[in-house]
Order: sequence, then C-alpha cells, then structure tokens
Amino acid sequence: MNVLKDTIIAISTPIGYGALGIVRLSGPRSLPIAQKFYKQKIIKEIRGCPGQLILGNLFDFEQGQRFDEAYLVFFRKPNSYTREDMVEISCHGSPVILEEIIRLGIRAGARHAQAGEFTLRAFVNGRLDIIQAEAVNDLITASSLEQVKISFHQLDGHLSRKIGSLRLQLVRLLAEIEASIEFPEEGLQITAQKVSRDLEAVISSVMSMVESYSTGKSMREGVTLAIVGKTNVGKSTLFNALLERERAIVTPYPGTTRDYIEERLKIKNSLFMLVDMAGLGRPSHPVEEMGIKKGKRLAARADGLLLVLDSSRRETAEDLALVKKFRGRKTIVVFNKSDLPVKIDKKRIRRQGQEGPWVDVSALTRKNLDKLKKEIHGFFVPSPKKGEEVILHLRQKLVLEDIAGRLDRGLELLRTGYPEDVYVEEIRRATLLIGSLTGEIMPEDVLSDIFSRFCVGK
Repeated sequence: MNVLKDTIIAISTPIGYGALGIVRLSGPRSLPIAQKFYKQKIIKEIRGCPGQLILGNLFDFEQGQRFDEAYLVFFRKPNSYTREDMVEISCHGSPVILEEIIRLGIRAGARHAQAGEFTLRAFVNGRLDIIQAEAVNDLITASSLEQVKISFHQLDGHLSRKIGSLRLQLVRLLAEIEASIEFPEEGLQITAQKVSRDLEAVISSVMSMVESYSTGKSMREGVTLAIVGKTNVGKSTLFNALLERERAIVTPYPGTTRDYIEERLKIKNSLFMLVDMAGLGRPSHPVEEMGIKKGKRLAARADGLLLVLDSSRRETAEDLALVKKFRGRKTIVVFNKSDLPVKIDKKRIRRQGQEGPWVDVSALTRKNLDKLKKEIHGFFVPSPKKGEEVILHLRQKLVLEDIAGRLDRGLELLRTGYPEDVYVEEIRRATLLIGSLTGEIMPEDVLSDIFSRFCVGK
C-alpha cells in the first residue's frame, strides 16, 4: 500500500454538545491549511513550537469574521500519531463550530477522513502493526476496565513482541534444518528429537493464545447464552432474576413467551447476551410454533446454553430428550424451583451424558443465583493463566489456529518419517502466516474491513 500523500481532516470527539471539541488534520499541508482559518493571538512561529498549545481565534476566511477562540497544537513528523505532520484544534464543543471547521478545512484543501484513516496512516507509516491498530479501537470501545488494560497492553506491543518471538524461534529452527540439509559434512546435523521439541513448544504457545479467545470474546463481544427448556419450567423467571429486573412477562400459564428476548448481563469483567425464548416442546398455537422454531435456531447458534429443568416434578420423556439433544454442547443444567420438594432424578439426568455443571436454584426466591453466576463465568469464560496474552479478535484466533495446524502437520510428517524437505515446508508456511497476523502480509480488503470499524476521527 502506498503512503497516503494528501491531508485529511475530521472531528475526533463524540457527536453532541460538550465543553470541548477537537478537530484533527494529518498530512503534509496540515499546518498551512489550519492557518487559513486559525489566527494566533501572539507572534510565534508555530512550526518551531511543536507540541505547544497556542491560543488563537477561528476565522471564517470567506466572510472575514471570527467565530470562536481555540487552542492549536502542531506535531511535526515523525513525532505524531500518524508519523505525518499533524494539527489538533481544541475549541468549544458545539457541533455547529466543529462542522464549520471541517467545512473551512475542506475549502482550504483538506479531504474529509474516512473511518479509521488516522490509525491506518499510523500503520502504513510503520508506527503501529495491525495488532496494535486493532488494540486502538478495542481501547476506545472497551466495556470494562479489564479490557482496557488488555487493550493497552497490546497497544504497547506485548502481544506483537510475543508473536515476533515465536516467529524468530521458527526462523532459527528453519535455519538449523536447512543448514543440516545443505551442509551435512560440517557437523550441523539437527536431530528429529530437537525439531520435535521446538515445534511442540511453539504449538503450545500458539494454542494457549487460541484458547484465550473465549475470555477475549466475552470481554469484547459478549458470550451468547440461550435459556432453553420446556414450557413453564421458569425460564423467564430465571431470566428476570439474573438481570435483577422484570424484563420478561411471567405468568403461571404455559407458553407465555412466544418470541425471544435478548438482554446484556455483566458478570465480573465479562459480558453475556442472555436469550429467553419460547419453551421447547409441542406448540399449542401457530404463533408459539413459530417461536419454538426461532428458538431452536437461536440455541443452535448460541455460545452456550442454560438448560432449565423443573426439579419439583418428575423428569419426563421430553426432559430426557432435551438433555440428549444438547449433549456435546457447552451447557449448564439448572434445576429450578429448588424451594419446592425435589422430585426429579438428577442421577438419571446425568446418565443421559450431560457432562457440564449443574446448579440447584430457585429463580423465584433467588436462592443460589450468585452460585449460578459464578458457574456461568467460570464455565463459559475460563480465566487465562497469569502473564498469558488474551486474544480479542476472531481474525487473530483463526490465523493462530492456521499456524498451529501447519505446525501440527509438520510435526506429524516428521514423526511419520518424511524427509526434512517435506515437513520443513509446513514450518515455512506457518512462518509466513505470522506475517498476516501482524499485518506485514495482508490483502487490502482485510485492511479495509479492520479500519472500517473505527470512528472517523481515529
């Protein structure tokens, strides 16, 4: 990608009214364009005072009128966010004022920035790699302090350095293998055991990052949990109890919920999207039948399930069928109505092959709800080990899985007895994939997709 040569302008503060608003310019003509509509109050060479706040007035050069007082800061390349000349103007946070600055800036020769274009320029100019660029947006959109810390850690380059270290290990291993092939008479022979050990170590590191994605996803996007079960087992009561407010309509009549309801639930530092839906079973009404079909589709797509059973009644063939249906899915079995005498055979439920945790609760009296929340967080969001990086993006996870797959294939070929020039090709491909992870090798459509998620002023 060619370095962008024009000058861009955008508002960098949120839309709406505020005490302050900031407009950014970046590119070779940032300062000359800004000086068309900004007049400083003191005689000072701005270009010679990079990083200093300089007070002045905003000036409509078309009508010859001042319209606000503002501070201007000039950042000389490469000591700026984009590694280009940059200007930031701080003024009163009126949308009218900010939009007028943008209009005047464009009339003076700037172009309105596209989404994420300031960070794109920082990436193109080598200030950030793509992992750090993604961390910028994660930092802005973080929904918890824990995610802020992880994102800042990655913006600071920790994840990039770890991945760079893995790449260096593979490059060194490739060099040793190729030297062994090319110069056997020099005593540079590398043993299969050493290659195997080195590959296993890298695969282990890569897979630990892959496994951290469940934690990262819960922080960044949330984990979707579908509340499933027969009608009248207390799904909506449990939904309301977990949210700690009356969100779903609850009645003693079966089939009250005929469509699905979604709500966000935060447990510790993780987000969950709870989905309450129509009870699964035989419908009593065409509308309920539509709700059941929709519910089945939602349950199939959910990251996990809360399977609610009525512990005050004996298990039915329908209950057992549901337990079998969701066997193999990540599921917590919730034995609801534990405030009533227990009649359900829990051991029989367990024998159906449901291996996830189970919790006795009373959604009505809120008994054991804290325990259930703890189980939800511990089961669906396994905590990473201390010092491990947390992957926040599906793109990163998929590339890491591809890297691990290539290395696994190379290890298998090695152990099966294939010659070095066969298994080394898989290691070489894995090494190249690391370049796509950090952005050294990346198609433009992927870059466009990543930066399109940014706000315009960043």
